[in-house]
Amino acid sequence: MTTIEFPLLSVLIALPLAGGALVLALDERRARAVALGAAFLTFLATLAPLFLFRAGDPGFQFVEFYPWVGALGIAWHLGIDGLSLFLLPLTGFLSLAAVLVSWESVGQKVKAYFVSFLVLEAGMLGVFVALDAILFYVFWEAMLIPMFLIIGIWGSENRRYAALKFILYTVAGSLFLLVGFIVMAFLAQAQGGAPSFDITRWMALRVPASHQYWLFASFFVAFAVKVPLFPLHTWLPDAHVEAPTAGSVLLAGVLLKMGVYGILRFCFPLFPEATAFFTPAVMTLGLIGVVYGALVAFAQKDLKRLVAYSSVSHMGLIVVGVFCLNLAGLKGGIVQMLNHGLSTGALFILVGALYERKKTRDLDRLGGLAGRTPVLATFFVISMLSSVGLPGLNGFVGEFLLLLGSFRYAWWLGALAAVSVVLGALYLLWMTQRVLFEKDRSPEKTGFGDFSIREKIIMTPIVLVMFFIGLFPAGLTDRLEPAVRQIIAVSAPATDREALPAADVKILAEGGTHGLQHPRR
Repeated sequence: MTTIEFPLLSVLIALPLAGGALVLALDERRARAVALGAAFLTFLATLAPLFLFRAGDPGFQFVEFYPWVGALGIAWHLGIDGLSLFLLPLTGFLSLAAVLVSWESVGQKVKAYFVSFLVLEAGMLGVFVALDAILFYVFWEAMLIPMFLIIGIWGSENRRYAALKFILYTVAGSLFLLVGFIVMAFLAQAQGGAPSFDITRWMALRVPASHQYWLFASFFVAFAVKVPLFPLHTWLPDAHVEAPTAGSVLLAGVLLKMGVYGILRFCFPLFPEATAFFTPAVMTLGLIGVVYGALVAFAQKDLKRLVAYSSVSHMGLIVVGVFCLNLAGLKGGIVQMLNHGLSTGALFILVGALYERKKTRDLDRLGGLAGRTPVLATFFVISMLSSVGLPGLNGFVGEFLLLLGSFRYAWWLGALAAVSVVLGALYLLWMTQRVLFEKDRSPEKTGFGDFSIREKIIMTPIVLVMFFIGLFPAGLTDRLEPAVRQIIAVSAPATDREALPAADVKILAEGGTHGLQHPRR
């Protein structure tokens, strides 16, 4: 574990909060500009770790440690590794896009709206950098409040129902997580003399097998709700449909990734025997979610609900890939988390743009838009092909690695995963044909314009990143590999560790995961 003098990660969290405070102090006319400036500065700050991160080092970097509640072993403890490295710029990038998307669409309570988004961004960044479990939980819960407000105040007709469903599901799951955290703190006390919520210290503990199974379940329920994994997914379509466009972008692009991130950060390294025991059941639920999400997407008339169910399907495949617990599956799952954030976030932006022009998301009232809005149609096709996994775009990299990892786990799992990819391509191509290339089925033939300069500014960087990852994936996958190898090493049950590669055995011999020594206090 390495330390750094400048508190870069604290600054990352403070920037959007400071922006939110400034928005509150100014009038509504300036709120948009201040929110945009804060989001832009935060995005630039999230790029700094990409350039300063030492590739090949599997330990935590940019570590900060300040005692908070010393008697309970709670601290302001931050750090990142390869697992969280790319999730920070993804959060900053999509948060900036969300502010731009909201530039003209929000007409009421403008200050409260942008404050909610900036607080949400701070909470999301905090989740990815927290190395203290209580601090993690504070950020995990704090980000629910602004998202609840965004859906419930600025959403569509049934926004209150969707917001309440969202908060009930996520808070109920989080209670299981809190119980698990408290038990882990007492296990740390039993093995080390003092209670501790230090995640890096937990990874050095030997959790008794009798505790692992129910602790895994308590952690996993909270993360499965967030993914969301079938059958805990029912809050997601309603939340997506009723949320404003920017809310859907962050919900799909960042919040869902926190579920998989939590599984990788906590469940795998802390409970290896339980992970091996529950893997067949989790894979079954993931595969059901993949097929179910794809088939239900086919049945949708609402374009936004269709994209929402595509998220259920794609996230199910990611869960299957990471539970293969091999190099290809884990790398593919993490890469696909990023890809899904870009492609699905882009699709929600485009669906919102279509709604602003046609005032409907009903597939039976859309069509013929390729000829009338060629720029919008071009962005739509590229984003759809990214989600499908066309070679040359980002989605192909993640899907290829996920399929490779699935086949290496078992041939039948790879075959089922391949079928799911085909199903995804079918409903996304069908959706694109109906929206863009069939005749216009709308009874109103009123004129509307193509993409504005603001909308082009939003979509162009997203598409460029899609092509960059698709054409030059090594910069992403190479930086992920040390962290992924370490996850595999510490997640293998003790009985299976003799079969690990020599490099992974060496990691275990040198102290488990992430350089378990504490930073200088």
